[in-house]
Amino acid sequence: MDSDDTSSATVVAPPAFFGRTFDEALALTREARDYLRDYGEEESRELAVEVAAHFSVETMRLTSSLTNMMAWLLVQRAVHQGELTREEFRDDDSWRLGGAEICLQEPEVDPELLPPYLYDLLRRSERLYSRIARLDGMVAAEAG
Repeated sequence: MDSDDTSSATVVAPPAFFGRTFDEALALTREARDYLRDYGEEESRELAVEVAAHFSVETMRLTSSLTNMMAWLLVQRAVHQGELTREEFRDDDSWRLGGAEICLQEPEVDPELLPPYLYDLLRRSERLYSRIARLDGMVAAEAG
């Protein structure tokens, strides 16, 4: 970039919490993937039919939460690395964190009936989603 270039595509170093949050979300996504691939199907077969349906709903909610978080974090990284200008970012609301009505919904089944590891993944993803939702609000206020 020329020194005369005053465009807003200047790369801004991401704050430390962004890197840690990204790493945490990526690790949780991988952990959930491994669980669902290696154990989820087997555990769901051991559940009563009515609980198995809830198991499926909760695994989809977990996947939705992780997908929405990773999408938001990747957009933030693109802005921080200058791959997306702040104007492009400001002019498009599609960068906002999505899925709150699904991702923060309480399970419709007693959590004690779900496999403990799935319940743990759900709780950790909800906490992380809530933190990212607060970041989304701060970023939106700054961009606004």
